[in-house]
Amino acid sequence: MQARIVDSPIGQLQLVAESGYVTELNWPACHRAVALPSGNNDDVLSIAADELGQFFLGSRRAFTTPINAQGTDFQLRVWKELLTIKWGKTRTYKDVAMLVGLPKGARAVGAAIGRNPIPIFIPCHRVLGSSGALTGFSGGLTIKKALLLQENTKPPLS
Repeated sequence: MQARIVDSPIGQLQLVAESGYVTELNWPACHRAVALPSGNNDDVLSIAADELGQFFLGSRRAFTTPINAQGTDFQLRVWKELLTIKWGKTRTYKDVAMLVGLPKGARAVGAAIGRNPIPIFIPCHRVLGSSGALTGFSGGLTIKKALLLQENTKPPLS
C-alpha cells in the first residue's frame, strides 16, 4: 500500500492505493487518514491526484482512476449505484434504496454510504435526505456542500 496527500480547495485529502487501484480517500483533518508510507511513484496515485485537480478546476466531471472498494455485497451494490449519479445531479437515500431493490431501505443505504471508502470518486456527496436536506458525510457537511457547489448543484440551505 502507498499513500499520497493531495492539497485541494476543500483541504488535504489522503489517497491510498494498493495493487494499481485507489482503495481509499481519507480526510486527514478528520483523523480518518491512515499511516502508510508516502509514495509518489505509484502511477494510480498520480492519475488520481491529477483527476482530483481537474475536478476541482471544473474540467473533469467523471473519473477514470481505477478504484477498488472493499465492502459487503450490499455496500458494493449501493456504491455501484452511486457511480451512476452524474456530475451536477443528486438523488435521495430513498431513491438509491429503490434502485438497489430495497424500497424501505433508506437507512440501510445511508449506513452503506457512510462506509464508502473512496468518497468523491464514489460520489456519495450527491445523495441527500428525502426533503433534499444535507445529511451525513464522512468529510463533514461543509465539505459536502462545497462539493455540490463545485458541481454547480444548488445545495439545500440547511
